[in-house]
Amino acid sequence: MRLIKLLCFFVVFQVSAQQGGMWIPSLLEGMNEDEMQNLGSKLTAKDIYDVNNSSLKDAIGHFNGGCTSEVISDKGLVLTNHHCGFSQIQSHSSLENDYIKNGFWAMSLEEELPNEGLFIEFIVSIHDVTDTVLNGVNDTMTEKEKQSLITRNSNAAMASWSKENWQDVKTKSFYEGNQYFLFVTERFEDIRLVGAPPSSIGKFGSDTDNWVFPRHTGDFSMFRIYADKNNRPAKYSKDNVPYKPKHYLPVSLDGVEEGDFTMVFGFPGRTNEYLPAVAIEHITKEYNPTNIEIREAALKVIDANMKASDEVRIKYASKQARIANAWKKWIGENLGIEKSDAVAKRREFETTFKKALKENGLEAKYGHILPEFDKLYKEFGPINIKRRNFVEVFLVTSELMQMTFRAYQVEQALLANPESLERAKASLKGSFEGILKNFDANVDKGVYLNVMPLYGKPVDASIYDKTAFTDLDSALKLLEGDAETVIKNLNDDAAYAYAKPIIDEFFNTIDAEFQQKNEVISALQTEYMTALMKALPNERYFPDANSTLRVTYGQVRGYSPRDAVYYNPVTYLEGVVEKYVPGDYEFDVPQKLLDLYNTKDYGPYADKNGKVPVCFLGTNHTTGGNSGSPAIDAEGNLVGLNFDRVWEGTMSDMNYDPEICRNIMVDLRYVLFIVDKYAGAKHLIDEMTLVHPKKASGKKNKKKKKAKK
Repeated sequence: MRLIKLLCFFVVFQVSAQQGGMWIPSLLEGMNEDEMQNLGSKLTAKDIYDVNNSSLKDAIGHFNGGCTSEVISDKGLVLTNHHCGFSQIQSHSSLENDYIKNGFWAMSLEEELPNEGLFIEFIVSIHDVTDTVLNGVNDTMTEKEKQSLITRNSNAAMASWSKENWQDVKTKSFYEGNQYFLFVTERFEDIRLVGAPPSSIGKFGSDTDNWVFPRHTGDFSMFRIYADKNNRPAKYSKDNVPYKPKHYLPVSLDGVEEGDFTMVFGFPGRTNEYLPAVAIEHITKEYNPTNIEIREAALKVIDANMKASDEVRIKYASKQARIANAWKKWIGENLGIEKSDAVAKRREFETTFKKALKENGLEAKYGHILPEFDKLYKEFGPINIKRRNFVEVFLVTSELMQMTFRAYQVEQALLANPESLERAKASLKGSFEGILKNFDANVDKGVYLNVMPLYGKPVDASIYDKTAFTDLDSALKLLEGDAETVIKNLNDDAAYAYAKPIIDEFFNTIDAEFQQKNEVISALQTEYMTALMKALPNERYFPDANSTLRVTYGQVRGYSPRDAVYYNPVTYLEGVVEKYVPGDYEFDVPQKLLDLYNTKDYGPYADKNGKVPVCFLGTNHTTGGNSGSPAIDAEGNLVGLNFDRVWEGTMSDMNYDPEICRNIMVDLRYVLFIVDKYAGAKHLIDEMTLVHPKKASGKKNKKKKKAKK
């Protein structure tokens, strides 16, 4: 039977006890709870997740499906990263109101800015539905038959689940398809921008400091959730009112010091902790380098143009950040895998696994897995690289190519069903409008000329002068007429005619081969996960991240990235001033922040040494999607805002190493300092519940000592 109960396992690969892991919050009772308390936590499992009473999970929201946010007041005030809210900040910016450069602060509810399409989703409850979803699945089925039955069972479970009419349900696979959970959710869609520091604070250090430490970035922004008069989710309306949360996080003014417990609570996106050595080697030595090269070629053009023009800077700020983020992350990932000797260590583990198979009489059933991985990845590698390179060129870097890709999809839809004309037109119109809103033909032409040769295709610079796609009005004219006319208009366009054969090749050859080979590897990975837990049943395994709510716990710790170098876990405002380069797009500092530093006008936000903390390190196991996650102290108070990892530690998506891997968090005292002393938005501070847990704990300890006397 494929199903294995997995309620208390920990990762096998190179992870020491009490470090690493992304745990399901509904399953913390027992060993996880004990481990957290051994690290200094005073929280119980029910403090973190409780269906019947308010708990920490009720303050944690999935921010627009890609980041995390947390509620920090009883009026629905929400905190997340600056980079998570960046597209909203950008959308409200113009040359006249440059919120990217100058920041934005709503001084009243009336000044808060609505954001079409933005949502925050909360988890109401989590339920194990493994038996239901895997009912009838057996080893005699083909992979397609298994997945078809799983999908039917999953849909039936969701359709029959009891919920309120404003709630949703979804199921997610865990442990490579060995376990399934159903989530009841509430999605709020009236989310308004409240505040954001200027990029010189919120993005301080930009690309140079991204993924590295020491870090001095105030990476935060603030939003507010609005609900209807019944406090339920609703579309934007002037009649909506601030949401009253089931729980919100108090904010600690006592901060952190080395050794303090930290819990990061959020929605990590994707990890692959149980890959075989051959897969890690393929990713870091073959797959990543080609994609790094493509993004580097695009960034060279974009960065130069952003530095030369404020108009381009505003248009491309979000795109540049998105492209640069993964580019630098992949470089660090490769460095970390090499530094930690991860491939060799994974092979050592595989030797242990093979020995365990033999000892447990499982060699006949599972002994084929590792040799099969070696064979499959040798065949899979080239097509995996080719497919991703296409994605990088056509969907990540070149926007003209992205428009041709969307047009191709519409043509295929019309050829299959001419009756879908209006829906297809609306879809393509939306794509054109979204891309051309912040488009510069000269910049994109430079990107195209740089990246297309890396995909192995000839370039034709003249298509930028001949295409209708680079102008919204001209592009929309292509969509006039019946289905046959629209198809003809698209095929007559120079850019589309250039790109169509390349896109044809992708769908008909490259993607088709990729899907076929990837399906076999995915099935083997599922079998490998099953074999691991049977061969080594006394180990503990956490499920890979899959954008569901997770808890990761650790401590505030410095680290040594290389010989004779040690990073203290906390950075300070004086480090911002030390890095200050007047007029530099990465390291400029607002004059008001310099004035506050020079006069030491810190308010109550300095530490016991009279310095303002900016960022700190923890051993929490995080990944993409944890951006904006709260760092919570031993008593359930907010002390930090997760936003990054150290460069070598980005390998934690495949190989968490407690010696190297660190997450980076903004100290909440820096957030409060910027909101209050820099922005003058004291009304937002007044909304929050500010606490002194360490002082309170100290008083309790003194009372206990007196009582003993």
